[in-house]
Amino acid sequence: MTGKKSHASEGTERHSTLYRTYRPSSFAEVRGQEHIVTTLERSIKANKIAHAYLFSGGRGTGKTSVARILAKSLGVSDKDLYEIDAASNRGIDDIRELREGVYAMPFSSPYKFYIIDEAHMLTKEAWNALLKTLEEPPSHCIFVLATTELDKVPDTIQSRCETYTFKQPTREMLATMIGDVAKAEGYSLEGAGAELIALLAEGSFRDGLSILQKVLSTAENKKISIEDVEAVSGAPRGELVREIIRGIAKRDSGAALKAVQKALSENMDPRTLTKLLIHRLRVVLLMRFAPELVESLASELSEADLVMAKEITKDPGITSETLRALLEAHSRMNYAAVPHLPLELAIIDITSPKSI
Repeated sequence: MTGKKSHASEGTERHSTLYRTYRPSSFAEVRGQEHIVTTLERSIKANKIAHAYLFSGGRGTGKTSVARILAKSLGVSDKDLYEIDAASNRGIDDIRELREGVYAMPFSSPYKFYIIDEAHMLTKEAWNALLKTLEEPPSHCIFVLATTELDKVPDTIQSRCETYTFKQPTREMLATMIGDVAKAEGYSLEGAGAELIALLAEGSFRDGLSILQKVLSTAENKKISIEDVEAVSGAPRGELVREIIRGIAKRDSGAALKAVQKALSENMDPRTLTKLLIHRLRVVLLMRFAPELVESLASELSEADLVMAKEITKDPGITSETLRALLEAHSRMNYAAVPHLPLELAIIDITSPKSI
């Protein structure tokens, strides 16, 4: 949900703060949260401002950025904007100090604006202390509680807040944002490279820009390929992913498992590897059952991946059940005693003559 670049110095120095540099500074620059932006803008225009907001959603989806924009839209100056990290200021003493400060009038703004990030980290005693303030807040105070774990916020707190749920950006949205930022920084990023970064970012604008930052900081020239992204991000090399897919497509378990072991020997994360397999095989299936989508899907793949996808669209190992098996393997990896075992078992099942 990045905005336009406000300022940046030349050279590698500007790469170190991509997320800060491209953080949106107005509602118009926010990406992917139109349902929230529209409502907040209308409430400001109608002068119907809540005294407490609860922003929930995944990491890097723009909760604190929107909170800052809300404060700015209400005319709150930096002197009257307070940001509190509940992960490190979570106790009752911290909230008591906050409660004492809220009754003082703002320095130079219509409101004192408090952003409490990672709000779910507050202790039970801290919540109870904060509840008293939220029940009878001073008219000049506004609170925004931001959390990635809404279920850990007490119902008594939720009932006293106007709640907004931030959506995770789609992979397409992330890829577009990453490409836009690379271009603004003076680089040409291959479409498949932007797609790979978006895939690795797992629905987080912040993580996407963090990965891009690493890529730009180590780039040897202004043209960046998917291989450059693979090398910097630690993603499995494209050729290894293709070897596994070819083995699955031909139902050759030996070839597929050998390629998996090679990827693991290079310290590749099995979850990332499985996610890439799912992404590539999804494209293959869509090409088979919706050939009219081939042109649009081509932008998601490198040239080598596209050639392979066209070659294996009708191979016996590529079915909807293949994709389901890999999706199930991916979901089990967080709990598996051996993280890569679910992937190996899925490949064995997929390539077994009696299986799918």
